[in-house]
Amino acid sequence: MMTRLALVLMWLLHFLPLPLQATLGRGLGLLLYWLVGKRRRIALTNLRLCFPQLSEAERNTLVRRHFAVFGRSFIERGLLWWASPARLRRIVRVEGMQHLDAQSGRPVILLVPHFVGLDMGWTRLTLERDMVSIYANQKNLLFNAALYRGRLRFGNSQLLSRQQGTRPALRAMRSGMPFYYLPDMDYGERDTIFVPFFGVPAATITGLSRLARMGKAVVLPVITRMLPGGRGYVVEIQAPWTDFPGESIEADTRRMNAYIENEVLKLPEQYFWLHKRFKTRPPGESGHYEKKRD
Repeated sequence: MMTRLALVLMWLLHFLPLPLQATLGRGLGLLLYWLVGKRRRIALTNLRLCFPQLSEAERNTLVRRHFAVFGRSFIERGLLWWASPARLRRIVRVEGMQHLDAQSGRPVILLVPHFVGLDMGWTRLTLERDMVSIYANQKNLLFNAALYRGRLRFGNSQLLSRQQGTRPALRAMRSGMPFYYLPDMDYGERDTIFVPFFGVPAATITGLSRLARMGKAVVLPVITRMLPGGRGYVVEIQAPWTDFPGESIEADTRRMNAYIENEVLKLPEQYFWLHKRFKTRPPGESGHYEKKRD
């Protein structure tokens, strides 16, 4: 019942001007900062590991800012699910489309780090191209169904479950669909190696290198920035990586994490810090996240 009410509320709110939605979203995020202690502690742990040079007060300020933009991304998700294509084109600007256009006829991997605007980037780009991506099922079945429908509103894009593996994505890439790929979370030990992320060994999937090799694909990074004051979003398609894949899968994976680090430093509050990025540890190393329950 609560999920249905939340979805109705999101549908009603999507009619509001974006600056007002942004204000409500920031308010929701700050409320969650106080109510969801477990996620707040996860974010603070991540920041302590990644930014040890910051003071505790500075990390707390950054976490509050992160919750504010996370709240915005949740409220503004209603636009993705119900706003008209014309409104989405006004709200979300695309830069660097020429980099994607130049790859016509070649398999393409869009490297998409977990910034809060990534769903805006996906929906906006599906107005221009059919794409393929892999998704993780949500525990709430009703919300999961809404997410699935919302992400496939436009064109003939494909969403593959993680259980299907990467072969269907390879086939889609070879047929001309860019692969909107999100490889920077802790998915456990399978198909991962430990490489540094902000100097901390992080279990990192090697799929970017492996897929580029198997599919003979070019890699184009994509960053979606949430603009302040409810002024919308910018999807930046960056130039293709040169000399990739490189000498080894490990070197490629290190390059990916180093690239993401550099982008995070530009938008630290917009990176998804609520995820246990360092949950999987090398053998013999203790965990970083507390066991305390809320």
